[in-house]
Amino acid sequence: MNPLLIHKEVQEFISENSDSSTNLSTLILKGSPFKGISAKELAQQIQGKRKAKKKLPTWYNKKGIYYPPTLNLEQTSSEATALYKSNLVSGSTLIDLTGGLGIDDYFFSKQVTQVIHCELNPELSKVATHNFKILKQNTIKTITGDGLQILTNYNSVDWIYIDPSRRHDSKGKVFFLEDCLPNVPDNLDFFFEKSKHILIKTSPLLDIQIGIKALKKVKEIHIVAVDNEVKELIWILDQNFIGDFKIKTVNIQKDKQQEFSFFSKDEAKQSINLASPMTYLYEPNTAILKSGGFLSIAQAFGIKKLHINSHLYTSDQVIDFPGRKFEIIAVYPYHKKTLSKTGITKANITTRNFPESVATLRKKLKIKDGGDTYLFFTTDMDNNKKVICCKKTA
Repeated sequence: MNPLLIHKEVQEFISENSDSSTNLSTLILKGSPFKGISAKELAQQIQGKRKAKKKLPTWYNKKGIYYPPTLNLEQTSSEATALYKSNLVSGSTLIDLTGGLGIDDYFFSKQVTQVIHCELNPELSKVATHNFKILKQNTIKTITGDGLQILTNYNSVDWIYIDPSRRHDSKGKVFFLEDCLPNVPDNLDFFFEKSKHILIKTSPLLDIQIGIKALKKVKEIHIVAVDNEVKELIWILDQNFIGDFKIKTVNIQKDKQQEFSFFSKDEAKQSINLASPMTYLYEPNTAILKSGGFLSIAQAFGIKKLHINSHLYTSDQVIDFPGRKFEIIAVYPYHKKTLSKTGITKANITTRNFPESVATLRKKLKIKDGGDTYLFFTTDMDNNKKVICCKKTA
C-alpha cells in the first residue's frame, strides 16, 4: 500500500476521474501530478472505484477506501450477495479462512459478534484492514497468513466460512472443489473438529451433484443470482444434520427478491404434467434453471410443462412466478414460409430445447433484435418444433 494515495487532494483527484469518462491509458501517459505516487497507482485506484460503483456502493461512497488490483475486485463478492450470505449466519465467532478484500466479512460482522479475517496475501490483508477502519467496522480481526494454520489456534468457532481460490498454480482456472485452495473435501474432518457449521461459496459453474459427492453433511444449497445472472453457489454444512438437503434459489433484483425452495429427493418423486401452450408462458429465472427443480416448480405453482426437456411452462390463469411471464399471442409451426407470412421483422428470441441457435435463426429468418415481441423457439409435448409469439406481462 502507498499511504500517499489516502491524502485528501489525491482522493479528490481519484473521485473526479472515477466519475468522468477519462481514458486510463491517456491518464497514465500524462503521468502523475503527485510526488511519490505513480500514474499506474492512480489508475488502479480510479479503475477500482469505477468498478465499485455498482458492485460495492458502500465502498464507493466512502472517502479513503483503498482499492486492490482489478483481479481481486473481480473475485470478491458483491454487496448484494454478501448481504444475502450474512443472513445465513449468527453467533459469537466466525472465521473466514480466505478473507480477500473482506466484503463478506463486513456484512458477517453485523450478524456475528467477532469475525476473524485470514488472508495469505500480505498486501491484500493490509488493504482489507485499512478499509475496515475507514468503514468503522471494529469487530473484525485481521490476521495475515494461511487460514488453515490460523484455524489450528482456535478450539472452536460458531462458523467457518471458505471461498476457495479457483486459480491453481499448475492447472490454471479450476472448478472442482478438490482442485481449489484450500482443498475443502480433504480438510472437512478438520473443519468439523473446530465448528459444527461451515459455509462455503463456490463457482456458479460447479455441478451441484458433483459438489454433493465431494462434500458431506450438506444441509442447504443456496443458488444466488443477481439480475437473473447466477453469481454464487452457497453450501451450508451442519455436523449434526441427517436427511435430505434443501435447495433454495434466489434472484436478487433492484426492487424485489424472487425465491423458490424444494427438497432434492422430492424432485424425483414429482409427476410430469405436460400441455400444449395455453394463455400464458413462463420462463424460470436462472437460479431455478441451475437448481434442476423443473418438476418441483411446476407442482408448486400448478402449471404445466411444454415438454420434459423444454423447461418452459404454461397456464390459463396468470400467476406470480419467479421468472419471466408472457401472454401468448400465437403459436406457429416452425416453417420459414409460415413465419415469413407473420410479418415479424423485429423480436426478442429465446430458444429452449431447440436444435438451432439464436444467431442462426436471426440470419435465416431475417429478424432483428429488440422490440416488444418475444419469440420462443421450442419443442412441444408431441416433439414438434414450435414458435410461440408472446408479449411480456407485468
